[in-house]
Amino acid sequence: VGQAGKDVVWVPTPQPLVEKMLDLAKITAQDLHYDLGSGDGRTVITAAKRGARSFGIEYNPDMVELSRQNAAAAKVSPDRATFVQADLFETDFSKANVVTLFLLPSINMKLRDKILAMAPGTRIVANTFTMEDWQADQTETVSGDCVSWCTALLWIVPAKAEGTWQVGNETLVLTQKFQMLE
Repeated sequence: VGQAGKDVVWVPTPQPLVEKMLDLAKITAQDLHYDLGSGDGRTVITAAKRGARSFGIEYNPDMVELSRQNAAAAKVSPDRATFVQADLFETDFSKANVVTLFLLPSINMKLRDKILAMAPGTRIVANTFTMEDWQADQTETVSGDCVSWCTALLWIVPAKAEGTWQVGNETLVLTQKFQMLE
């Protein structure tokens, strides 16, 4: 705990919250998952155990090595749980359909445009911290074994619907850049 990163120090997500975050994301073996700021690898390892192909992006090379050791100890294949030492702001995670993160709100906001450019339906799950005015689609708090950092927030990347739309004889003008289409 407290390992320095580029913009934050590492604080582990409690395992009960890791499970809740992945439950909220409804992660499956068909998913491509990225954990931004993957720390000791626990979220990536847990996602891989659920069958997802999972990538951990971590700035601190010592934490990347620890993650690889933890994955090997958990008998998780490197083709299911991959750890990369990289700057999350310079990493292309656009192909992911599930992204997890435990980053400060200011960092979440720096990533928000990149996240909103992802495919509609992509699931974003954060530990504790918000995306300011982008309200979470679902929020759940874990109790019992979890005593701090115990809230998971889920956002679903919306479809881009800005513009003029013709619905029957009606013309609709959408001025908000991002809206969900049902």
